[in-house]
Amino acid sequence: MRSLIIILFLLSSSASFSRPISYVGGHTLMANSGSLANSIYWHYTPNINYSVGLDYQRDKVSNEYFPSARFTYLINRKNTARSQRNLYLKTGIGLNNSDNHFYSLAGDWETRRLFTSFSARRSSGVGYDMFEQSVKVGVAPYLGDYGDLHTWLMVETKKSDLDDERITYPVLRFFKGGALVEISYHKKTDWDLHLMYRF
Repeated sequence: MRSLIIILFLLSSSASFSRPISYVGGHTLMANSGSLANSIYWHYTPNINYSVGLDYQRDKVSNEYFPSARFTYLINRKNTARSQRNLYLKTGIGLNNSDNHFYSLAGDWETRRLFTSFSARRSSGVGYDMFEQSVKVGVAPYLGDYGDLHTWLMVETKKSDLDDERITYPVLRFFKGGALVEISYHKKTDWDLHLMYRF
C-alpha cells in the first residue's frame, strides 16, 4: 500500500513540473542542435541518485566528431507540496580523445507556474578550454493536468569566456507525457533545438 501511495504521488505531481521526469529504470533519448555542438544523447537511470549515458556529438568549435561517456549525479533534491528543487553534478569524457571532456554544476527550482534554473560548465576540446554560465527563468501561461500539453515561456541568458559576451533570448518549451520540445533563437547563435523523450 505504501508503494502504491508513493507511485500515485509521483504520477500526480509530475503535472507540476516543467519537463518529463526521470525515474529508476527509465531511459532518456535526447537530440540537441546549438551554436557550439550538435549531439545525440541517451542515458539510463539505474538509481534515484545518478544516471549513466553515451552521446555522439559534433563539436562546432573544433569541428570534431566524437563519442562520450557521461555521468550525472543528483547532489540534492527537495520536494514540497508546491515545488521541487534539484542540484546536479554532470560530467562527460570523450571515448576516443580525453581532451574532449566537461563537468558542470546545474540546478533548478520549479512550481506549477514558475521555473528557474542555472548551469556553470567547464568544457574542453582540441585546442580550447571554455567556461560557460547560464540562467533560465520561465512561466507557464496556463496550468495543465497530467497528460495535457504543457507550454512554458522562458528567457535564457548565457555568457562564455570564448567570446566574453552575454546573450539573452526567448525560449519556448512544450511537453506532453514523456516527450519534450524546446526551441530558441538569437541572431548571434541562430536556432537552438532540444528534443527529449523519456521511456
